[in-house]
Amino acid sequence: MKNILITGGAGYLGSVLCTDLINLGFKVTVIDKLDFKKDSLAHLYSKENFEFIKGDVRNKKLINKLLKNKDYIIPLAALVGAPLCIKKPKETIEVNLKSIIFLISKLKRNQKIIFATTNSGYGIGEKNKFCDENSELKPISLYGRTKVDAEKLVLKNKNSISFRLATVFGFSYRMRTDLLVNNLVELAYKKRKLEIFEPHFRRNYIHVKDVSRAFIFAINNFSKMKNNIFNVGLSSANLTKIQLAKKIKKHIKDTKIKILKNKKDPDKRDYFVSNKKIEKMGFKTKYDLERGIKELFNLYKNGYTKLKNNY
Repeated sequence: MKNILITGGAGYLGSVLCTDLINLGFKVTVIDKLDFKKDSLAHLYSKENFEFIKGDVRNKKLINKLLKNKDYIIPLAALVGAPLCIKKPKETIEVNLKSIIFLISKLKRNQKIIFATTNSGYGIGEKNKFCDENSELKPISLYGRTKVDAEKLVLKNKNSISFRLATVFGFSYRMRTDLLVNNLVELAYKKRKLEIFEPHFRRNYIHVKDVSRAFIFAINNFSKMKNNIFNVGLSSANLTKIQLAKKIKKHIKDTKIKILKNKKDPDKRDYFVSNKKIEKMGFKTKYDLERGIKELFNLYKNGYTKLKNNY
């Protein structure tokens, strides 16, 4: 049985990944501060192959202890998203970068690390070109910069894989509605109106369940994937903001779309992303955007309100 340590495992991605790993029989240890939701892993507490520690990744003594006898380390603990990182710059650097520096320094030679970063590191892509893993990194936000710097350090370890994740959507045990698809579906449901500014900004998307599947795929194919970076996104979901809004309108038909011409997007990233490299390895996504929109609409329609966003 493979022994896995996940930092930040009670978060939006972590709670889904932990659940999938436990159900597959992996032994999982999670460390998380539980800042946003106390019970996102409560459904796993009775499982013999699950251990939870409430703690902070900046606690070096605790991390050093937890690393012992772990085959895989998946560091998900981070301050995520540009607005939260602007609000807490010191903590962002400590958690997103310095905790990774310490973690890497304590890894044994045989321990494997699968790192999650963001394809927001591409910043502003070229007009008619897809960003691939060799594209220049031009992160705009503090969030993007800390994740790009951490990725460089992780890849110096010869037992590592880095995933540059597209913008994630879909239901999680620690739900977030500040993510773009989740947010727009909620607004369309509640207000029947979407106000879109800078409508031609481009982005790639992926369902949270597919991100979890990508991590499991990496664990099962580590030897052929190691020492590599992979974009992880849904290739059919390279869309502009206005294209996304129109897709949501197809499901919530009485939604009105209004373009705001004088408002600027504080998150300036604008790119389409190629996911061919991981697809050539054999990984295929299962959850398309339409399925995710339906899932989210049903979630909000049926009164799911236990939400606390990052900021």
